[in-house]
Amino acid sequence: MTTFFYDDIRVTDPLDLPTYADVVAAASRIRGEAIRTTIKRSPALDAATGGRILLKAEIEQRTGSFKFRGALNRMSLIPPERRAAGVVAYSSGNHAQAVAAVAKLLGMPACIVMPSDAPQVKIARTRGHGAEILLYDRVRDDREEIGGRIARERGATIVPPYEDRHIIAGQGTCGLEIVEQAREHGLVPDAVLVPCGGGGLTAGIALAVKEHFPSAEIVAVEPAGFDDTARSLAAGERRSNAAASGSICDALLSPMPGRLSFAINSRLVARGIAVTDEEALRAIGFARKELDIAVEPGGAVALAALLTGRFDTKDRNVVAVLSGGNVDEAILREAMLVASS
Repeated sequence: MTTFFYDDIRVTDPLDLPTYADVVAAASRIRGEAIRTTIKRSPALDAATGGRILLKAEIEQRTGSFKFRGALNRMSLIPPERRAAGVVAYSSGNHAQAVAAVAKLLGMPACIVMPSDAPQVKIARTRGHGAEILLYDRVRDDREEIGGRIARERGATIVPPYEDRHIIAGQGTCGLEIVEQAREHGLVPDAVLVPCGGGGLTAGIALAVKEHFPSAEIVAVEPAGFDDTARSLAAGERRSNAAASGSICDALLSPMPGRLSFAINSRLVARGIAVTDEEALRAIGFARKELDIAVEPGGAVALAALLTGRFDTKDRNVVAVLSGGNVDEAILREAMLVASS
């Protein structure tokens, strides 16, 4: 067992960092509740990119995003004697909905700390699952401090969006399905493009995919101006974003990569790519027109990277993850206008 230091925390690998075995265990744990989402093909997309593209439709997952996987895996491990005190989470919306839904499933109270500028559809759906919602100012307030204070007062368990080995392992079950479904299509992925905020989904998918396809390139895709993972990978250490808000890709606006996720991604992820809000909107419009599916801005950035040519797909087998579909109707309308212009 190798012990090393990472930033200001002591990490013992494989004790503290999730492993491929954790991902396999998570798949068994969440089976029956989480959905095995489909892979979609589009002749129009193959023609536009010159590659063979598989779109992993996490928009089909319960609560509309991949976040249900990690929340279910983590919360299933909370001891029965601690469940009555409930859980606390902080999220702009997708993790919020997932934690609220899993809490309802497991009969636990949930308090969710959400930014006041979160999409109304995400706030409404989180509240619809029975969670208590506490709004905060994304620029002025510290969501982790707020969540930590509430958890201490109530004796509740914090369920973080990505800084947790069981959250990362749960998200990695998406990667296991990518492996299985690529084989079902008779394809060996040359690359997997993943929307990236705190890096938990990217890390989980990397653990699973690289175990089976070691030569596959894992690429993190972020909003322009919030490319902390891309800059961190290039620098070899975690870098933060200058701003806390300012992109329509609300699901990906983490302040900096997670410690655990970056410890994995710095080893397994090749690089990062950034796309603009307009490019994300065009990808949403393409998905709506060509595939008849609704993708939210943060969930569409990997597709945007393909459509813009920022990632070269010619004659390559490429998987792009559509990580979430919780999109406001106003954004959909704007995307269709941008895509047709």
